[in-house]
Amino acid sequence: MTAPVPATGELAGDAAVPAEDAGMDSPRSPLLAGFAGSMFMLVGSLGVGWLAPVSELRRMPLFIWMRAEALGVALSIILLAVGGMLLVRAWLRLGQKVRVWGPAARRVTLAAVVAWGLPMMFSIPLFSRDVYAYIGQGRLMLEGFNPYENGISALSNYFQLGADKMWTEAPVPYGQLFLWIEQFVVWVTNVQPEASVMLFRLVALVGVVLCIVYVPRLAELHGVNPHRALWLTAANPLFLTNFIASVHNDALMIGLALAGLYYCATRRVVVGIVLVTLSIAVKPITIIFLPFIGLMWAGKEAGWLRKFWFWGLTAALSLGMLVLMALVNGFGFGWINGLSAPGSLAIWYAPVGLIGMVVGSLARAFGLGYDVFSGLVFTAGKVLALGIIAWQIFRGDHDRLMRRLTLALAAVVVLAPIIQAWYVVWLIPLFAVTGIRNDWQVKTLYFVVSFFMIYAISDQLEVFPYLQTEDLGFALALARVAAALTGLLFGLYLIFWDPRTRTLFRKTGEPVVERPVI
Repeated sequence: MTAPVPATGELAGDAAVPAEDAGMDSPRSPLLAGFAGSMFMLVGSLGVGWLAPVSELRRMPLFIWMRAEALGVALSIILLAVGGMLLVRAWLRLGQKVRVWGPAARRVTLAAVVAWGLPMMFSIPLFSRDVYAYIGQGRLMLEGFNPYENGISALSNYFQLGADKMWTEAPVPYGQLFLWIEQFVVWVTNVQPEASVMLFRLVALVGVVLCIVYVPRLAELHGVNPHRALWLTAANPLFLTNFIASVHNDALMIGLALAGLYYCATRRVVVGIVLVTLSIAVKPITIIFLPFIGLMWAGKEAGWLRKFWFWGLTAALSLGMLVLMALVNGFGFGWINGLSAPGSLAIWYAPVGLIGMVVGSLARAFGLGYDVFSGLVFTAGKVLALGIIAWQIFRGDHDRLMRRLTLALAAVVVLAPIIQAWYVVWLIPLFAVTGIRNDWQVKTLYFVVSFFMIYAISDQLEVFPYLQTEDLGFALALARVAAALTGLLFGLYLIFWDPRTRTLFRKTGEPVVERPVI
């Protein structure tokens, strides 16, 4: 653990700061702008947020007007797009208000999380309808089905639940803990969709709180400014929209994982392994953390024999917990088969996805199989990701263990044929606590946040069942183009024309010395 070092400047770097220096210009303007943006999204969600077909809200006059009338749908799209991009601007401007990243910056960041996140707690689910799949999976549990073997189509009237059709036959890719949470929520609410969404939001809020608590603690362990790390993570629009507005269980997953990493890094390894295992029992991707935890436990001077011993001990403790949970729920490890079930095959903005699509299209032009050749590219991406994970496990400085873990998880995300916005949110807190320098690194984050906000605004709109037109596909395309253009124009304004924010994407920041990371 390194000693605190002062940091100053508009977007100062990763050093700790004196507690007595307030170091902030008035944050009132960005706080209010972000709250307005979140409220716009709340109102817009009434028209284009995802509702279960069985929802009673569909019968309310306001919802009918905003969902069935062209004017209402157009207003909802504009409010959603402008609101989302206002949040991006407010987050950037909040960072610019900080002269010294001290306790005042922490207080303002927490105020922003509350002010910007509170309206999202009451919005109709945005950008994803996975929460309705959670409800269906909870019903499967209540009705005695094995969710690892049955999709929600095993339920009567399953289409009334509002889940994406990809879940009709797909087995559940989640761990045992989240299955119990799903079952409990559906049991308590008697499958009432709005009440279930609210309870799942409270579960996600637990993950958000865990991130708020443990991101600064992990950052301090790495000699990284905890207040800046908190701003980069918790006030981030991608973090708030994906974990609160979209109600993703990834919030609980990453919150438990960060808490576990903190306790492992502070030599309370058994507690840490328990928490990381609970994270795995929400969503198993964090199983990648276990080899790095074994290395932390083994210690800096450990030889290979000691490393293998602690790898085995870490695996035994975690696997033992997972086996015990599997025996209790009686469903075993069926989530292994479900890991690749949901989601599209590839997407154009994922590097491996784009290359696979191009190679597959070229193969088809020559009379060869699209799926065969695109599949080879996707498989190559997975093999490369596995190679990078292995390299990070077996090679590298012990003092950079957390960074190595972050790079291993980043390889899984970047080299997949599809990259979802919430996959990116897994990485933001890990990079933040190990140091995002105030140069090309933070600028890359600004661009990534802007891109995924614009993409989410245009990609996930529930409008096509309601517009009264002969060509519903055209209506949906028109709505998405309108949303995309609104978000894109706002994003271009932030990058090129806004006199306040354009410097963030262009100006070279103050040099920041890389801090040691563990």
